[in-house]
Amino acid sequence: MCDVDSGGIFLFQGSAMILPPGDSEDHFRGFGRELLEASFADARADLDIFEIPALNSPAAILAASIPVSQPLPSGWQAVPVRQVLSAVCGEKTRYSGSGLSGCILRAYHVAQWRRDSRFCGCCGGKNTDAPDEFARLCPVCGRREYPRISPAVITIIINDRDEALLAHNKKFSQGMYSLIAGFNEAGESLEDTVAREILEEVGIEVRDIRYITSQPWPFPNSLMLGFTCRHAGLSIRPDGIEIEDARWFNRDNLPPLPGYGSVSRYLIELWRKGDL
Repeated sequence: MCDVDSGGIFLFQGSAMILPPGDSEDHFRGFGRELLEASFADARADLDIFEIPALNSPAAILAASIPVSQPLPSGWQAVPVRQVLSAVCGEKTRYSGSGLSGCILRAYHVAQWRRDSRFCGCCGGKNTDAPDEFARLCPVCGRREYPRISPAVITIIINDRDEALLAHNKKFSQGMYSLIAGFNEAGESLEDTVAREILEEVGIEVRDIRYITSQPWPFPNSLMLGFTCRHAGLSIRPDGIEIEDARWFNRDNLPPLPGYGSVSRYLIELWRKGDL
C-alpha cells in the first residue's frame, strides 16, 4: 500500500533507480516529468512512462523505465533500489508499506513486470495496457497478464543457546550474512517450504515454525513471508551451491547484516531485542 504523495516520477533502469543531478536523497521522492522528457528527448521512443494505481487510495504513482543499454545524461546517476530502500527507511527496522518505501517498491515491481510482459506468453503478440483494469492485454488472443508475485519464505533459526543461524550466500557482498530464504513450490505449504529450504541449504532440522510478518520484495517479484523456528537436530552443513558458510551467532558477535528496510534485518533485530 502506498498512501503518500511521492512528489514526482520514479525512473528505473534494470535494478537501479535513476536520479537527476543534485541531492539524491531529495530525488528519492521523484522528480518532474518535464525534466525526464527533456533530459531523455533523444530516447523518447524507449521511455516507458506509466501510472500505477495506489492501493486503498485514489492517488496514482507515476513511474517510468528505460532500457539497460540507454546511456544516462551527464550528471545523472544510477542507485541500486536496495540502497535507496535502506536510505529511505533509515534505521527503521520494520518496513512500512504505507510510506515512501512502499511507493518505491510498488513502482519498481511494476516497472519490471511491464518490461517482462511486453509480449504475450501464449501467442507472442505485443501486449497493450488493458483499458478496464490494471493488467496487460494481448490484442491477438485476448490473454490478460497481471503483475507476477512469487511467495518466498525467510526464516530466523534460533538454537537452545539463544543464538541465531546466519548464512553467507554466494551472491552476497563479501562478509555479509543473512537468513535462510527460498521460494515456495507448487503444492507446498509455507511451513513445509521453511523446513525444506533449511534442510537443503544448511542441513539442519527445525521445529516450532511460526509466522511473524510479510513484505513485498521485488527482487525480482517476491512476497517475503518471515518466520521464526527452533533448531531441532543435525549439525550445520552448508550446501556449497548457494550457501558458502553458515554458523551460530550470539548478539555480541554479529557479522555485517542486511540493510534496514528488509524483512531479514527486521527479524534479526527482533531476536537481538529478545522479542522472539
